[in-house]
Amino acid sequence: MSEARALARACLASLTVGLLTHTFRMVRIKICGIANLDDARAAIAAGADMLGFNFYRPSPRFITPQDARTIIESLRAEIKALPRTVTMVGVFVNEPAESIVRITEEAGVAAIQLHGDESPSYVPAMTRPVIKAIAWGPASEVDGVAAWPLRVTLLLDAHDPVGRGGTGRTIDWASASTVAAARRVVLAGGLTPENVGEAIERVKPFGIDVSSGVETSPGIKDHGRLKALFEAVARAFETPNGPREEEAPAARARRRREARRSRAAERERAGVGSPRASRKG
Repeated sequence: MSEARALARACLASLTVGLLTHTFRMVRIKICGIANLDDARAAIAAGADMLGFNFYRPSPRFITPQDARTIIESLRAEIKALPRTVTMVGVFVNEPAESIVRITEEAGVAAIQLHGDESPSYVPAMTRPVIKAIAWGPASEVDGVAAWPLRVTLLLDAHDPVGRGGTGRTIDWASASTVAAARRVVLAGGLTPENVGEAIERVKPFGIDVSSGVETSPGIKDHGRLKALFEAVARAFETPNGPREEEAPAARARRRREARRSRAAERERAGVGSPRASRKG
């Protein structure tokens, strides 16, 4: 087995654990826009569950697949010694599917984040689990969410047709919470140490994605703000009797099923009907 394939398999196993279970806290934390080894180490030391590497060339946080791989390989032994998994995520914007597969192998990332105008038809061609960024706005609730299969994790972010993320702008947390109640959601958009606790309380996402909120400039992380972010997340789960217990996977799945049934019932009452019924008609 080649070294690249062995690394990819190891990263895929890491993602399976990291995305499907909560080991130490009730929300997974992704630090995106990693562009150098020092920032990657600082994010992991602070407690990051996922690191994002941006392969979108116009982004000020762009990194080459080769440089990303160098960082990932430099961290391999350190991550192996941790009591948790750390998943490496490649961020792509309107890249052809075959290029995504190739770059994923070259960089050695374990998950694919589609952050452009990609359609659900991309999913079958992807060789890693998929995170799909949705530019969150009024039309997104129907057009952007319903089209994606439940096995795809949705990342709700502020609309940014140029830089594709890292705007520092928050999204509507109230509407985002309805999606997070029904399926796996990573909340992004303007999260900082100052507002992340409120965001988690209001949206209750599976995970959060932070980039500009812990930077001194695009692609350069502020290690003090990184630490402050994780401290703020920890405080969000404190109670007078200590940390809140994590919701069991079965209870979480049941809550999401109930939310989906409730939304379907609301559509039926409104006379919209189900997509399946519409196709039969």
